[in-house]
Amino acid sequence: MKGIPKKWIYLIVLSIVWGSSFILIKKSLVGLTPLQLGSLRVLFAAIFLLIAGYSKLKTIQKKDWKWIIISALLGTFIPVFLFAFAETEIDSAIASILNSTTPIMALIAGALVFSIGFTRNQFVGVIVGLFGSLLLIWSGSNLNPDQNYWYAGLVLIASICYAFNVNIIKRHLQNIPALTIAVGNFVVLIIPAILVLIFSDFFSEALITDRSIHISIGYLTILALVGTGVAKVMFNKLVQLSTPVFSTSVTYLIPIVALLWGVLDGEKFTIIQLGAGGIILLGVLLSNKS
Repeated sequence: MKGIPKKWIYLIVLSIVWGSSFILIKKSLVGLTPLQLGSLRVLFAAIFLLIAGYSKLKTIQKKDWKWIIISALLGTFIPVFLFAFAETEIDSAIASILNSTTPIMALIAGALVFSIGFTRNQFVGVIVGLFGSLLLIWSGSNLNPDQNYWYAGLVLIASICYAFNVNIIKRHLQNIPALTIAVGNFVVLIIPAILVLIFSDFFSEALITDRSIHISIGYLTILALVGTGVAKVMFNKLVQLSTPVFSTSVTYLIPIVALLWGVLDGEKFTIIQLGAGGIILLGVLLSNKS
């Protein structure tokens, strides 16, 4: 890959890793509840990152911990549960496409909170992207009437969380190494994740010799270590190497990977939904134009 800018390498690898995360969430939910999945995902990733970079914690200055905590909540803790609950009612491919609204959300968050102005193209892009999201939700509800497409809103809320997180990393954590940010994030989340896990009755259920739980934990381990732990470090680095809008552009490619996994797993997908996904991506592309 000599000659390819690092930011593009990170973008491509992340799109493959995160594009595969949606099907791993779906498979993990076979034997685990959303609360169990979210908390275990955080804990497994935390253990991995502490092993890899525990010594980095002492380099975090006191003034930076506030932003580390906020980044942990918005960039990891809240979204992992939102996606887990969402995929109990909507297909993994649909969730991945709705997640592609993140750059649009980043643009809105930048304008409303971080004083970054709109251009005409960006405003049009936001409107087009949001229209595509509504069309996707509507078409999905017609195709799969048994699915509750109100849960699609959970994915959009997660996208908003991601949008704020990238702006926070770029503005307040730019000079902290990516691994250090990730380790700090997950140290903060260990206690909340344990509390959620206890509340979910996981420890009593885990004693049951249910093969589905064991298989689900296998999928979850891959999701936590690669899709959360490694990917979190890579994404932090991508944000630092580029801009919030470029870094969230990874969501352009994620649906392609997720859609392939979804089709292989037997998920239904129509031309209308494909068109809605295309409209969302068009909106994202327009919102990236100056």
